Amino acid sequence: MSTQGQNEARVIPLRPQGGAAKQPAAVKQPPAVKEPLWRDVVGGVLRRERLAQQRTLKDVSEAARISMPYLSELERGRKEASSEVLAAAARALGLGLGDLLSLAQDDLVRYSQIRRAAPAAPYNGLCLAA
Repeated sequence: MSTQGQNEARVIPLRPQGGAAKQPAAVKQPPAVKEPLWRDVVGGVLRRERLAQQRTLKDVSEAARISMPYLSELERGRKEASSEVLAAAARALGLGLGDLLSLAQDDLVRYSQIRRAAPAAPYNGLCLAA
């Protein structure tokens, strides 16, 4: 039996205590650049188009008949929208669904070009505008 009390936990150290020799520091690699998610690219296009038209989230969400918080989350790439919602948002901005997707595809092409030129360039949803 254990000499410890009933309510005491036994602690087993994961690392040796005391003067154990330190391991040499590993060479840090730069973080791998992740490709943007589709929702990030489409959201960036929606936001860029809305801001270019100097329109508010409220105005566009009312025209698209979607909630303002949902449109905000779409623009920030937090939500994955259905094709119906994307078409409604595009129409509210005076675009067709094809126009929206074409602009998103253009952003992806620009991202690929930037990534080949400078692999450490992160995607932030707004840096790809021509």
